[in-house]
Amino acid sequence: MSADLVFKNARMVLTDELVHGSLSVRDGHLVQVNSGNTASPQAQDMGGDYLLPGLVELHTDNFERHLIPRPKVHWAELPALLAHDAEVAAAGITTVFDAMGVGDVEHDSLRGGDMGQVIAAINDSSQRGMLRADHHLHVRCELPAANTVDLFQAFHGHPRLSLISLMDHTPGQRQWENIEHARIYYTGKKGWSQERFDHQVAHAATLQSRYAQPHRDYFANYCRSHGIAMASHDDTTLEHVDQAHAEGACISEFPTTLAAARHAHQRGLLTVMGAPNVVRGGSHSGNVAAAELAQHRLLDILSSDYIPASLLSAVFRLVDDGILSLAQAVATVTRNPARAAGLTDRGEIANGQRADLVRLRLVEMPNGRHHAVVRSVWRDGQRVI
Repeated sequence: MSADLVFKNARMVLTDELVHGSLSVRDGHLVQVNSGNTASPQAQDMGGDYLLPGLVELHTDNFERHLIPRPKVHWAELPALLAHDAEVAAAGITTVFDAMGVGDVEHDSLRGGDMGQVIAAINDSSQRGMLRADHHLHVRCELPAANTVDLFQAFHGHPRLSLISLMDHTPGQRQWENIEHARIYYTGKKGWSQERFDHQVAHAATLQSRYAQPHRDYFANYCRSHGIAMASHDDTTLEHVDQAHAEGACISEFPTTLAAARHAHQRGLLTVMGAPNVVRGGSHSGNVAAAELAQHRLLDILSSDYIPASLLSAVFRLVDDGILSLAQAVATVTRNPARAAGLTDRGEIANGQRADLVRLRLVEMPNGRHHAVVRSVWRDGQRVI
Protein backbone atom coordinates (compact mmCIF):
# COMPACT_ATOMS: atom_id res chain seq x y z
CA MET A 1 0.00 0.00 0.00
CA SER A 2 1.42 3.37 -0.99
CA ALA A 3 1.82 6.23 1.43
CA ASP A 4 -0.73 9.06 1.56
CA LEU A 5 1.99 11.65 2.14
CA VAL A 6 5.77 11.65 1.83
CA PHE A 7 8.05 14.45 3.02
CA LYS A 8 11.73 14.83 2.23
CA ASN A 9 14.55 17.24 3.01
CA ALA A 10 13.10 17.96 6.45
CA ARG A 11 14.85 18.68 9.73
CA MET A 12 12.82 16.40 11.96
CA VAL A 13 12.83 16.98 15.71
CA LEU A 14 12.72 13.48 17.17
CA THR A 15 12.52 12.51 20.83
CA ASP A 16 16.24 12.87 21.53
CA GLU A 17 17.79 14.28 18.38
CA LEU A 18 17.48 16.35 15.23
CA VAL A 19 17.52 14.27 12.03
CA HIS A 20 17.67 15.53 8.46
CA GLY A 21 15.61 13.07 6.47
CA SER A 22 12.23 11.94 5.22
CA LEU A 23 9.01 10.49 6.55
CA SER A 24 5.84 8.88 5.22
CA VAL A 25 2.22 9.01 6.34
CA ARG A 26 -0.39 6.32 5.81
CA ASP A 27 -3.94 6.30 7.16
CA GLY A 28 -3.23 9.25 9.40
CA HIS A 29 -0.15 7.72 11.06
CA LEU A 30 3.61 7.93 10.59
CA VAL A 31 4.90 4.75 8.97
CA GLN A 32 8.47 5.57 7.97
CA VAL A 33 10.84 8.00 9.64
CA ASN A 34 14.26 7.86 8.02
CA SER A 35 17.50 9.78 7.91
CA GLY A 36 18.65 10.69 4.43
CA ASN A 37 16.67 11.16 1.25
CA THR A 38 13.83 9.21 -0.37
CA ALA A 39 13.39 8.14 -3.96
CA SER A 40 9.62 8.52 -3.82
CA PRO A 41 8.44 10.67 -6.78
CA GLN A 42 5.50 11.95 -4.71
CA ALA A 43 7.64 13.31 -1.89
CA GLN A 44 7.08 16.93 -0.93
CA ASP A 45 10.34 18.83 -0.53
CA MET A 46 10.40 20.63 2.81
CA GLY A 47 13.32 22.76 1.70
CA GLY A 48 15.24 22.13 4.90
CA ASP A 49 12.39 23.42 7.08
CA TYR A 50 11.79 21.90 10.50
CA LEU A 51 9.12 19.27 11.12
CA LEU A 52 7.86 19.05 14.70
CA PRO A 53 5.17 16.89 16.23
CA GLY A 54 1.89 18.76 16.51
CA LEU A 55 1.87 20.81 19.70
CA VAL A 56 -0.24 19.68 22.67
CA GLU A 57 -1.71 22.50 24.76
CA LEU A 58 -3.04 21.55 28.22
CA HIS A 59 -4.12 24.94 29.51
CA THR A 60 -5.26 27.85 27.39
CA ASP A 61 -7.82 30.50 28.28
CA ASN A 62 -7.96 31.53 24.62
CA PHE A 63 -11.49 30.21 24.02
CA GLU A 64 -12.74 32.21 27.00
CA ARG A 65 -11.02 35.28 25.57
CA HIS A 66 -12.97 34.87 22.33
CA LEU A 67 -16.21 34.32 24.24
CA ILE A 68 -15.66 37.53 26.23
CA PRO A 69 -13.55 39.74 23.94
CA ARG A 70 -14.25 42.79 26.12
CA PRO A 71 -15.60 43.13 29.67
CA LYS A 72 -19.35 42.43 29.63
CA VAL A 73 -19.27 41.66 25.87
CA HIS A 74 -20.49 38.10 25.20
CA TRP A 75 -19.70 36.68 21.76
CA ALA A 76 -21.72 33.87 20.18
CA GLU A 77 -20.34 30.42 21.03
CA LEU A 78 -19.80 28.96 17.54
CA PRO A 79 -17.96 31.90 15.93
CA ALA A 80 -15.90 32.29 19.12
CA LEU A 81 -14.95 28.61 19.00
CA LEU A 82 -14.04 28.69 15.30
CA ALA A 83 -11.88 31.79 15.78
CA HIS A 84 -10.14 30.16 18.75
CA ASP A 85 -9.67 26.91 16.83
CA ALA A 86 -8.13 28.68 13.83
CA GLU A 87 -5.78 30.63 16.08
CA VAL A 88 -4.46 27.61 17.95
CA ALA A 89 -4.02 25.60 14.75
CA ALA A 90 -2.08 28.46 13.15
CA ALA A 91 0.19 28.37 16.21
CA GLY A 92 0.99 24.71 15.49
CA ILE A 93 -1.33 23.31 18.18
CA THR A 94 -3.06 20.13 16.97
CA THR A 95 -4.39 18.98 20.36
CA VAL A 96 -5.88 21.61 22.64
CA PHE A 97 -7.39 21.35 26.09
CA ASP A 98 -9.86 24.20 26.24
CA ALA A 99 -9.57 25.53 29.78
CA MET A 100 -13.03 26.50 30.97
CA GLY A 101 -13.32 28.03 34.41
CA VAL A 102 -16.30 27.27 36.65
CA GLY A 103 -17.14 29.20 39.80
CA ASP A 104 -17.27 32.96 40.33
CA VAL A 105 -18.77 35.44 42.75
CA GLU A 106 -19.93 37.41 39.69
CA HIS A 107 -22.96 35.49 38.46
CA ASP A 108 -23.11 37.46 35.21
CA SER A 109 -19.54 36.50 34.30
CA LEU A 110 -18.57 33.66 31.97
CA ARG A 111 -17.23 31.53 34.81
CA GLY A 112 -20.26 32.28 36.93
CA GLY A 113 -22.78 31.11 34.34
CA ASP A 114 -24.00 27.91 32.72
CA MET A 115 -21.60 26.43 30.16
CA GLY A 116 -24.20 24.31 28.37
CA GLN A 117 -24.18 26.31 25.14
CA VAL A 118 -20.38 26.37 25.06
CA ILE A 119 -20.22 22.57 25.37
CA ALA A 120 -22.93 22.20 22.73
CA ALA A 121 -20.89 24.31 20.29
CA ILE A 122 -17.82 22.07 20.82
CA ASN A 123 -19.89 18.91 20.37
CA ASP A 124 -21.72 20.08 17.27
CA SER A 125 -18.75 21.61 15.44
CA SER A 126 -16.64 18.52 16.12
CA GLN A 127 -19.32 16.16 14.79
CA ARG A 128 -19.61 18.29 11.66
CA GLY A 129 -15.86 18.22 11.04
CA MET A 130 -15.55 21.98 11.42
CA LEU A 131 -12.55 22.04 13.74
CA ARG A 132 -8.88 22.03 12.76
CA ALA A 133 -7.49 20.92 16.15
CA ASP A 134 -8.49 18.01 18.36
CA HIS A 135 -10.37 19.60 21.28
CA HIS A 136 -10.49 18.28 24.84
CA LEU A 137 -11.90 19.87 27.99
CA HIS A 138 -9.90 21.13 30.96
CA VAL A 139 -12.26 22.32 33.68
CA ARG A 140 -10.72 24.82 36.09
CA CYS A 141 -12.60 24.69 39.37
CA GLU A 142 -12.52 27.79 41.60
CA LEU A 143 -12.77 26.12 45.00
CA PRO A 144 -13.89 29.08 47.18
CA ALA A 145 -16.82 29.99 44.90
CA ALA A 146 -20.21 28.88 46.22
CA ASN A 147 -21.50 27.86 42.77
CA THR A 148 -18.54 25.78 41.54
CA VAL A 149 -19.99 22.29 42.01
CA ASP A 150 -23.37 23.29 40.57
CA LEU A 151 -21.78 24.81 37.46
CA PHE A 152 -19.56 21.76 36.99
CA GLN A 153 -22.59 19.55 36.39
CA ALA A 154 -22.69 20.64 32.73
CA PHE A 155 -19.34 18.86 32.28
CA HIS A 156 -20.13 15.82 34.45
CA GLY A 157 -19.38 12.62 32.55
CA HIS A 158 -18.51 14.40 29.30
CA PRO A 159 -16.27 12.22 27.09
CA ARG A 160 -14.02 15.17 26.23
CA LEU A 161 -13.32 15.98 29.87
CA SER A 162 -9.70 14.93 30.34
CA LEU A 163 -8.26 17.28 32.97
CA ILE A 164 -9.49 19.08 36.10
CA SER A 165 -7.46 21.68 37.96
CA LEU A 166 -8.17 22.87 41.48
CA MET A 167 -7.79 26.63 41.89
CA ASP A 168 -7.95 29.01 44.82
CA HIS A 169 -7.40 32.63 43.86
CA THR A 170 -8.10 34.02 47.33
CA PRO A 171 -5.89 37.14 47.64
CA GLY A 172 -3.08 36.80 50.14
CA GLN A 173 -1.89 33.32 49.14
CA ARG A 174 -0.72 31.24 46.16
CA GLN A 175 -0.65 33.35 42.97
CA TRP A 176 -1.83 36.42 44.84
CA GLU A 177 0.40 36.14 47.89
CA ASN A 178 1.29 39.76 47.17
CA ILE A 179 -1.99 41.65 47.60
CA GLU A 180 -0.79 44.60 45.53
CA HIS A 181 -0.19 42.37 42.50
CA ALA A 182 -3.76 41.15 42.88
CA ARG A 183 -5.00 44.72 43.15
CA ILE A 184 -3.29 45.68 39.88
CA TYR A 185 -4.78 42.66 38.10
CA TYR A 186 -8.37 43.06 39.29
CA THR A 187 -8.56 46.83 38.96
CA GLY A 188 -6.73 46.76 35.63
CA LYS A 189 -7.97 43.72 33.68
CA LYS A 190 -11.38 43.38 35.32
CA GLY A 191 -12.03 47.07 35.86
CA TRP A 192 -12.86 46.78 39.55
CA SER A 193 -12.84 49.94 41.64
CA GLN A 194 -10.48 50.14 44.60
CA GLU A 195 -13.50 49.96 46.92
CA ARG A 196 -14.81 46.82 45.24
CA PHE A 197 -11.41 45.14 45.41
CA ASP A 198 -11.10 45.88 49.13
CA HIS A 199 -14.61 44.53 49.72
CA GLN A 200 -13.88 41.32 47.80
CA VAL A 201 -10.64 40.76 49.69
CA ALA A 202 -12.46 41.12 52.99
CA HIS A 203 -15.16 38.65 51.86
CA ALA A 204 -12.75 36.17 50.21
CA ALA A 205 -11.48 34.62 53.44
CA THR A 206 -15.05 33.79 54.49
CA LEU A 207 -15.76 32.08 51.18
CA GLN A 208 -12.51 30.16 51.35
CA SER A 209 -13.16 28.83 54.85
CA ARG A 210 -16.70 27.79 53.92
CA TYR A 211 -16.30 26.22 50.50
CA ALA A 212 -12.66 25.48 49.54
CA GLN A 213 -12.12 22.20 51.40
CA PRO A 214 -15.52 20.59 50.69
CA HIS A 215 -15.17 21.45 47.01
CA ARG A 216 -11.59 20.17 46.97
CA ASP A 217 -12.78 16.85 48.38
CA TYR A 218 -15.59 16.64 45.82
CA PHE A 219 -13.36 17.15 42.79
CA ALA A 220 -10.55 14.94 44.06
CA ASN A 221 -13.08 12.14 44.50
CA TYR A 222 -14.55 12.82 41.06
CA CYS A 223 -11.15 12.56 39.40
CA ARG A 224 -10.33 9.30 41.17
CA SER A 225 -13.69 7.69 40.39
CA HIS A 226 -13.75 8.80 36.73
CA GLY A 227 -10.09 8.35 35.85
CA ILE A 228 -9.56 12.06 35.13
CA ALA A 229 -6.11 13.64 35.42
CA MET A 230 -5.99 16.23 38.19
CA ALA A 231 -3.76 19.29 38.53
CA SER A 232 -3.01 21.57 41.43
CA HIS A 233 -2.71 25.27 40.72
CA ASP A 234 -0.30 27.95 41.92
CA ASP A 235 1.42 25.78 44.54
CA THR A 236 3.52 28.09 46.71
CA THR A 237 4.52 26.06 49.75
CA LEU A 238 5.67 22.49 50.38
CA GLU A 239 2.36 21.93 52.15
CA HIS A 240 0.44 22.86 49.01
CA VAL A 241 2.37 20.25 47.05
CA ASP A 242 1.95 17.59 49.74
CA GLN A 243 -1.80 18.17 49.78
CA ALA A 244 -2.05 17.89 45.98
CA HIS A 245 0.05 14.71 45.99
CA ALA A 246 -2.07 13.14 48.73
CA GLU A 247 -5.24 13.93 46.76
CA GLY A 248 -3.92 12.26 43.62
CA ALA A 249 -2.78 15.18 41.48
CA CYS A 250 -0.28 14.31 38.75
CA ILE A 251 0.39 17.88 37.58
CA SER A 252 1.47 21.06 39.38
CA GLU A 253 0.35 24.04 37.30
CA PHE A 254 2.31 27.26 37.63
CA PRO A 255 4.11 26.73 40.96
CA THR A 256 4.97 30.19 42.24
CA THR A 257 8.24 29.33 44.01
CA LEU A 258 11.36 27.34 43.26
CA ALA A 259 10.87 25.38 46.49
CA ALA A 260 7.36 24.29 45.48
CA ALA A 261 8.50 23.25 42.00
CA ARG A 262 11.40 21.26 43.39
CA HIS A 263 9.13 19.52 45.92
CA ALA A 264 6.60 18.76 43.17
CA HIS A 265 9.31 16.94 41.23
CA GLN A 266 10.32 15.02 44.31
CA ARG A 267 6.69 13.98 44.74
CA GLY A 268 6.45 12.90 41.09
CA LEU A 269 4.22 15.73 39.87
CA LEU A 270 4.90 17.20 36.44
CA THR A 271 5.45 20.95 36.44
CA VAL A 272 3.58 23.22 34.02
CA MET A 273 4.75 26.79 33.48
CA GLY A 274 3.53 29.57 31.22
CA ALA A 275 5.19 30.13 27.86
CA PRO A 276 4.48 33.90 28.15
CA ASN A 277 6.54 33.79 31.34
CA VAL A 278 9.50 32.53 29.27
CA VAL A 279 8.99 35.03 26.46
CA ARG A 280 8.59 38.02 28.80
CA GLY A 281 11.53 36.95 30.93
CA GLY A 282 9.50 36.47 34.10
CA SER A 283 6.10 36.21 35.75
CA HIS A 284 3.61 39.07 35.46
CA SER A 285 2.60 38.26 39.05
CA GLY A 286 6.11 38.51 40.47
CA ASN A 287 6.46 34.74 40.95
CA VAL A 288 9.32 32.42 40.00
CA ALA A 289 10.49 32.62 36.37
CA ALA A 290 9.81 29.64 34.12
CA ALA A 291 13.33 29.87 32.66
CA GLU A 292 14.77 29.52 36.16
CA LEU A 293 12.87 26.29 36.64
CA ALA A 294 14.14 25.08 33.26
CA GLN A 295 17.71 25.82 34.34
CA HIS A 296 17.12 23.62 37.41
CA ARG A 297 15.56 20.90 35.19
CA LEU A 298 12.22 21.42 36.92
CA LEU A 299 10.21 22.46 33.85
CA ASP A 300 8.26 19.62 32.25
CA ILE A 301 5.50 21.30 30.27
CA LEU A 302 4.86 24.71 28.75
CA SER A 303 1.37 26.15 28.44
CA SER A 304 0.48 29.08 26.22
CA ASP A 305 -1.99 30.21 28.93
CA TYR A 306 -3.38 33.29 27.17
CA ILE A 307 -1.28 33.58 23.95
CA PRO A 308 -1.30 30.45 21.72
CA ALA A 309 1.68 31.59 19.63
CA SER A 310 3.82 31.88 22.77
CA LEU A 311 4.49 28.12 22.81
CA LEU A 312 6.86 28.18 19.85
CA SER A 313 8.33 31.53 20.89
CA ALA A 314 9.17 30.07 24.30
CA VAL A 315 10.66 26.90 22.81
CA PHE A 316 13.17 28.83 20.74
CA ARG A 317 13.84 31.34 23.51
CA LEU A 318 14.95 28.44 25.74
CA VAL A 319 17.08 27.06 22.91
CA ASP A 320 18.62 30.42 21.98
CA ASP A 321 19.48 31.06 25.62
CA GLY A 322 21.23 27.70 25.86
CA ILE A 323 18.95 26.47 28.63
CA LEU A 324 17.51 23.44 26.81
CA SER A 325 18.40 21.52 23.66
CA LEU A 326 15.95 21.73 20.77
CA ALA A 327 14.65 18.21 21.46
CA GLN A 328 14.22 18.98 25.17
CA ALA A 329 12.42 22.25 24.52
CA VAL A 330 10.11 20.72 21.90
CA ALA A 331 9.21 17.91 24.32
CA THR A 332 7.74 20.48 26.73
CA VAL A 333 5.06 21.33 24.17
CA THR A 334 4.55 17.91 22.56
CA ARG A 335 5.42 14.61 24.18
CA ASN A 336 5.39 15.71 27.83
CA PRO A 337 1.91 17.29 27.85
CA ALA A 338 0.52 14.42 25.78
CA ARG A 339 1.79 11.81 28.25
CA ALA A 340 0.63 13.88 31.24
CA ALA A 341 -2.90 13.72 29.86
CA GLY A 342 -2.67 10.01 29.09
CA LEU A 343 -2.36 10.48 25.32
CA THR A 344 0.18 7.95 24.07
CA ASP A 345 -0.66 8.15 20.35
CA ARG A 346 0.80 11.62 19.70
CA GLY A 347 3.57 14.01 20.69
CA GLU A 348 6.46 12.35 18.87
CA ILE A 349 7.74 11.88 15.35
CA ALA A 350 8.01 8.10 15.45
CA ASN A 351 6.58 5.13 13.58
CA GLY A 352 2.99 4.42 14.61
CA GLN A 353 2.28 7.88 16.04
CA ARG A 354 -0.51 10.07 14.73
CA ALA A 355 0.52 12.22 11.80
CA ASP A 356 0.15 15.49 13.68
CA LEU A 357 2.91 17.64 12.22
CA VAL A 358 4.05 21.25 12.09
CA ARG A 359 6.32 22.67 9.39
CA LEU A 360 8.43 25.57 10.64
CA ARG A 361 10.87 27.96 9.07
CA LEU A 362 13.31 29.63 11.45
CA VAL A 363 14.07 33.27 10.76
CA GLU A 364 17.07 34.91 12.39
CA MET A 365 16.16 38.24 13.93
CA PRO A 366 18.37 41.36 14.20
CA ASN A 367 18.98 40.63 17.89
CA GLY A 368 20.43 37.21 17.05
CA ARG A 369 17.40 35.28 18.27
CA HIS A 370 15.21 33.09 16.10
CA HIS A 371 11.53 33.37 15.29
CA ALA A 372 9.58 30.31 14.19
CA VAL A 373 7.18 30.84 11.29
CA VAL A 374 4.48 28.17 10.97
CA ARG A 375 4.15 27.28 7.31
CA SER A 376 1.88 24.21 7.40
CA VAL A 377 0.06 22.04 9.94
CA TRP A 378 -1.33 18.52 9.56
CA ARG A 379 -3.65 16.67 11.94
CA ASP A 380 -4.21 12.95 11.40
CA GLY A 381 -2.39 13.35 8.10
CA GLN A 382 -4.84 16.00 6.87
CA ARG A 383 -3.55 19.47 6.19
CA VAL A 384 -5.42 22.03 8.31
CA ILE A 385 -3.13 25.07 7.83
